[in-house]
Order: sequence, then structure tokens, then C-alpha cells
Amino acid sequence: MNLRQNYKRPLLQCNPIHQLHGRMRIYCRALKFLSDHKKDIEELLLSVHFISSVKISPITSNVLIYYSDEFDSKIVLRKVEDIISQFSIPAFKGERKEKSRLTVNERRLQEEPVEELFRNVLVGSAALAWALFKRNTTPARSMFGRLTNFTALTSLSLARPVFKSGYESLRYNKRPNADTLSAVSILASLLSGNGISSLTIILLSDIAELLTAYSMNRTRKAIRAMLATGEKFVWKLEQDGSLIKTPQEEIHKGDTIVVHSGEIISVDGKVINGSATVDDSSITGEYMPKEKSKGDYVFAGSTIKTGTVSIMAEQTQEDTAASKIIHMVEEASHNKAQVQNVADKFSGSLIPLNFILGGIVYAVTKSPMRALNMLVIDYSCSIRLSTATALTAAISTGARNKVLIKGSNYLETLAEVDTVIFDKTGTLTEGNPEVKSIIPVDEKLNIPDLLGIVAAAEETSTHPVAHAIMQRVKLNGIKIPKHNEIEVVIGRGVKTKIGRSIVRVGNAKFMKENGILLEPAKDIISRLMLRGENIVYVSKSNKLCGLIGLNDPLRENMKKTINRLRNLEVDDIILLTGDVEQQAEVVASKMTFDRYKSELMPEDKARFALNLQSKGSKVVMIGDGINDAPALAYADVGIALGSKRTDIAMEAADIAIQSDNPLTIPSAIQLSRRTMQTVQQNFIASIGINSLGLVLGATGLLPVFWGAFLHNMTTVAVVSNSLRLFFFKMER
Repeated sequence: MNLRQNYKRPLLQCNPIHQLHGRMRIYCRALKFLSDHKKDIEELLLSVHFISSVKISPITSNVLIYYSDEFDSKIVLRKVEDIISQFSIPAFKGERKEKSRLTVNERRLQEEPVEELFRNVLVGSAALAWALFKRNTTPARSMFGRLTNFTALTSLSLARPVFKSGYESLRYNKRPNADTLSAVSILASLLSGNGISSLTIILLSDIAELLTAYSMNRTRKAIRAMLATGEKFVWKLEQDGSLIKTPQEEIHKGDTIVVHSGEIISVDGKVINGSATVDDSSITGEYMPKEKSKGDYVFAGSTIKTGTVSIMAEQTQEDTAASKIIHMVEEASHNKAQVQNVADKFSGSLIPLNFILGGIVYAVTKSPMRALNMLVIDYSCSIRLSTATALTAAISTGARNKVLIKGSNYLETLAEVDTVIFDKTGTLTEGNPEVKSIIPVDEKLNIPDLLGIVAAAEETSTHPVAHAIMQRVKLNGIKIPKHNEIEVVIGRGVKTKIGRSIVRVGNAKFMKENGILLEPAKDIISRLMLRGENIVYVSKSNKLCGLIGLNDPLRENMKKTINRLRNLEVDDIILLTGDVEQQAEVVASKMTFDRYKSELMPEDKARFALNLQSKGSKVVMIGDGINDAPALAYADVGIALGSKRTDIAMEAADIAIQSDNPLTIPSAIQLSRRTMQTVQQNFIASIGINSLGLVLGATGLLPVFWGAFLHNMTTVAVVSNSLRLFFFKMER
């Protein structure tokens, strides 16, 4: 099997290559990149009751399985594939590294100083302006003169990193890279006496590199800021029971810290004492805070809403779940496959053709002017400028419509998308609980009375549910009855006294623990749960008197967005969420998703996206929070949606939509497809017209002056075609 055929095979797909009764040899390309995980995979396979022996060979990407012949080979094959898929992230990362080695080694622009690149852009701009002002239509006759004038020396100086990178690629990798092509293009322009063309190429390249390096620099800054997850100082519990304020970096595995209401947890670990309501939506994506008590696991980056807990640290600093998310984002931003600009490939590869044609024409005709035409009429300028203008115009149009596209390669990938993954909380939904149902169970109560009772108990609470209820109370102008002091029962609810009656507002466990029967409202409760609503129970004088149903409302126009994506021939629309199964099922059903996965951690979302990519899908991930950041970074295109998205999500994403209107997503896809259509049109025009010019010039029918005129007019025409993208109406 040759390399090209090998890479067409999906990464995680398992295929039997030899089979006998109870014995099967299976090929899986992912095994080539999983030598470090060989023992783990073997142990997992041997834990399957019908598999008796396993032997893995990462070199040949084979696994030899002995199994009970009572089982069908298809079951065995599927089980092997399921187990190997658990290691999809390291396998996909290994594949990316190999692809990088198999293609070319480019300069790592994220390591280039932004200040130096900015200085190069300024110098290049000034040199180009001076060259245009002092333009000399008669180039120097001698080769030495063409390479030693001011324009040429400036070009060679600015292009020094390009020449160095291009030479090293040829020397060490035995193949040209993008810098090799740029170096040839610059040198060809100088040798033909067209110094302005060389300065233009360098300036465009420097601007692109500056934007890339600046984006990478901002990403690193956001990551460094996020690494300080939690409080700078924490309360460490000493053996004598005293609390000492300690810097976060001095907390180690096995230490015990105490976290109070309103504070951010700074370690991953188990609660060993106390109880609290914890908001871990930044990690899991579940918008409803959870009760955490002794024995429960908590994550760094979560916030204590109410209560106090003592936590024994199991993971600190860079080992916490939040820090792992950040490292995954940083790694993905460095290793994300770079789509080479099509213009670089075409224009660079065709530059040697100009020299070959020039030599052939001179050898045949003995006419230096005809040979010179072969160098004057080149493909580089029109293809590079027209492509750069089209991509720049599209990015500008996106920015005008509050869509920040971080690179032209993402436009190209977005045009090919066939799979879209949505996060739920804060992406599909608004991320804020909202009262949907108010149902009095006691016939003596009406809705205003019930809301008044609930407001009396929730008036001072900072819980998101209490906030949603109090908003409804204020909206309806309901007067809150006089009540006694409010008591908060952590993880259960609140209670107070109105007159002689005790009022309790909270969850089902709170009601049951106080002997309040829920059976009278059994049917209503089932109906609310089927609608995906979270239920708040209200009791008065030890009797259930009402139910409040809340949910996280869907974003406006989200259904239209899904429909438009289907009209754009997106084959697979998927929901991934850290929220509970019931909530995910209701939302997936309403939005008619093709499938959904619930209760996922951030790394699970990233793994799911990688699995789809490994099978050939072009994946777009849409999210808004730090819990979405790994998937945003590892997807072919990550889109951060909404004005409430987190900074780390915006930095991890390739496209950031600053408005809350999801209809912008299909509009961005349409913009990308129109852009690639324009680029294709420009390619055809540039190659076609310039090829005609070369033929006419070689035959002597086109003088050098008109050859240059034809070449420049072609450039003007394709650039003008690209400028039409400025008028693309995304709001349609």
C-alpha cells in the first residue's frame, strides 16, 4: 500500500486482513501513532471476556486477536475499533505531526517577534512607495545592476528570512516549502528588472505573517492569563485546624483547602467536609449549579455559590482539568494543519516555467525581446494579488458584520464543511434559566399568590434559579409578603416563615426529607420533566402547594439557522453538551439534530470532533465557553458564538461571531463559498490571459510593452473581480 492510499483510509477504521476461526489480524492506521499507549490498549482488549490473547505491532499498524469462536467476528472488530477510538486524540496528534514531516517544514510564525514583523511591514511600505515615486521604466541592463540598486537591495534584505527558510527546506527536506516559492518569485522579479513586483510580494507576505504572529501572540497571552485558574491566595487547612492564607502555587497534592461562598475553587479534588452549591458550568457546560458534599469531586475553575467545603487536592496548578483544557488549546493552535495558499502553489510552481520558456524562445528565435516577454508576463503577480484581495475583502466583509475570521485558510475550509457540532449551554441556549411554568397545586392559591410565597423565600438568594424567579416577580409587579429570616439549606433549598406557616422552596429531596408528599402532583411533575424543565417545589405548612418549571431558553432564530445549514447541504448536525441526558434529548428533539451526546467533559467533545475528522468529515465546532475550547481548537474550523462567549473560547476559535444572532453562521459559510468561487474565477482568468500573452509574445505578435500592459491589466481585472466581495450582503 503506498502512502497516498494509506492516508485515504480513515484513521480509526479497523479492517480484517487475515482471519481464521477464533483468530483475526486487524489493520488500524491509528496504531502506528500509539506505540506509547500499546500496553494500555492491550489491557483494555484483554479485559473483554471473549478475547483471550492480544498482540499489537505499531510498526505494521496491526493487532492480532485470539477470541472465543462463539462470537461473530463483526462483534470482535467493532469492539476493537471502540477501544482504539478511546485514544483518538494522541493518534490524531501523531498523524498531524507525520503529515507535517511528509510535506514541508515551514517557519513557525508564532515564534516570530511581532515587533520585528511590524518593522518589516513599515520598511517594506516605505520602500514600495519610494520605488513607485522614482519608477524607472527602463530596467538596468546588467544583471549586477538589477541586483544592486536600492529596490533590489531592500528586497533582498527584507526577504532574508524567506531565503534562509527556503534554502534550508531544500537542503534538509529535499523539497521546496512556501518560502522557497516566495524566494524564487522575488528573485525572478529582480532578475527581470521588476523590483516593484518583488517589494509587493514581500510586503503582502510580511502583512500576512504579522497578522498570524499577532493572533498567536494574543492566544498565548489569553492562555497565560487562564493558567491562573482560581484565586491567587487560598485558605490552607493545617493539621491543628487553623486556616492559613497561602499562595495558590504553594498548594500541593494532598493538601486540604477550604473554599467559601463566592470563591473560585483552585484545585481538582474530593470534598472531605462540608457541603455547597457549586457552579461548574465553565468546565462541564451544565447551567444548573450542583450540590457537592463529602465524597464528591470538584474541579478548579468552579465557583462556590453558597456554602463552605474542605477539599483535599488531588490535582494542582497545571494538572487541573481547567489547565489541561488550556494546554490542549495551546497545542492545537500550534499544530493545527496549515492550508497552504493555493496562489503560492500555482504562482511559485509556474515561475520556473517563465525561465524555461525564456531560454527556449531565445534559443529558437535568437530574440532577446521575445525572451524578455517570457519573464515580463508572469503568473505570480496577478494570482497572488487577486487571491490576497479576494480573501482580504471577505475577511473585511465578515468584520463589518461582526464576524472575525482569523485567517484565509479558515475561509477555504469553511467552504467545504459537511458536519456542524453545536454546544448547548450558551450556544444553542441563552445560558440563563427562565421561568416557564407556574402551577399552583393547592386550589386555594392562584399564580400571583404562589409567586409571592416563593419570592418571600428567595428574596435574598444569589442562586441563578432564585434570580430567574425574582425577575418574574418583578415583571408581574407582585408584592412580597412579610416574612421571617430566610434560612438556606445547602443543596436543598430555602425556607422561611410567613405568619405561622413554614414555607419551603427547593428540590424534591428537600421536600421528601421534610415529609412533604409529592404524589398529588405526580402527573404534573412527569409532564414538566418530559418538557425538559427543571422543577422547583414549593410547600406551605408541610403540604405541597405549587411547582415552578424553569429551563434555559433557546436562542432566537436557532431553528432557522439549523434549516439554513441543511439547505447548504450540511450532512450531519450534532449536539454535544455537558448537560444531563434529559435536557439534551429535549433540545435535540426540538431542533431536529441528527444525533446528540450528553454529560460530556471538554476532552470528550474534542475526542468526538477528532473521531469525525479521522473518518474524513470536515468539522465545524460552535461553542462559547472554556469547556468548548479544546473542541473549538481541534475542529477544522472553530466558531465562538455570542457576545457572552469567554475570552479563551474566542482565542481558541478560528472564527469569532460577536453578535448573538446564530443566522450569521450559515451566512459565514455562504461568504466562504462565494470567496472560493471568486478565487477560482481569478485563477482561470490569470492563467488563461497570461498564457495567451506568453504565446503571442513568443511568436513576436505582442511587443514587450503590450506584454507588460496585458499582464498588468489582467491583474487589475482579477483584483476588481475580488473587490465585489466587499458588497456581499451577509444579512440576507
